[in-house]
Amino acid sequence: MNESPIVQLARQTIESYVKTGKLPELPKDLSLELQKKAGVFVSLHKKGELRGCIGTFQPTAGNVAEEVRRNAIESATRDPRFPPVTANELADLEISVDVLSEPEPVASVKDLDARRYGVIVQSGAKRGLLLPDLPGVNTPEEQILICRRKAWIEPEEPIELFRFEVHRYN
Repeated sequence: MNESPIVQLARQTIESYVKTGKLPELPKDLSLELQKKAGVFVSLHKKGELRGCIGTFQPTAGNVAEEVRRNAIESATRDPRFPPVTANELADLEISVDVLSEPEPVASVKDLDARRYGVIVQSGAKRGLLLPDLPGVNTPEEQILICRRKAWIEPEEPIELFRFEVHRYN
């Protein structure tokens, strides 16, 4: 397996936590990417099917390494759509890590591109997020519809739109 260091950190974190309940130490010599602050999503797939995906759209930890560690555990053990990952599943997990750019407001759906940008849809305190370049999601309109559903935003409710880019690591 030729995984990037960020994905290796997510994998080591998940394996340690699932097997022992403990967090591994962070590497001493963090790369520049791991030192910066950014929102991070950790996505888990097993045999091509989603197995967990949790993240933060803005930084909540001291750096990307801490953000990866926290969201890797959340994705593996606390995604409400799935039971916690078991030790028997670890070898079958495909892991990707998305490091997000700062979200920026957009005036219209014309400013979106489902392949390039992720979307945040907000109405009052309700907010839904969808990562970019997902299989089966081909238009910004589809992204917005999915975000509305995730956030329980009704079709007639006014929304604010934000976009962000990701650096995806596999």
